[in-house]
Amino acid sequence: MKTPSEASARLLRIRGLVQGVGYRNALHLEATRLGLSGWVRNRSDGSVEALVAGPAPALDELIAWARRGPPAARVGEVSWEAAPAPVEAGFRREETL
Repeated sequence: MKTPSEASARLLRIRGLVQGVGYRNALHLEATRLGLSGWVRNRSDGSVEALVAGPAPALDELIAWARRGPPAARVGEVSWEAAPAPVEAGFRREETL
């Protein structure tokens, strides 16, 4: 069993009005502020997807932020599942999938 300080990874999917409102850039800034690794990208179905890895408390904080998003966003749903941690350190924005 992992302790709270050990790294975990989660694949997030955020649905609602989350594209064209700065959501991807805002999530990138928030993940970087929290010291998380991974990536964020828009998806062609209008959702945003992010792979985030780091200590469980920081992941929980990011997921709580994801439910609100930036001011112009209207988040309808945030779902996540456990995922393998990214190989590279740092957090980046990726192209739309």
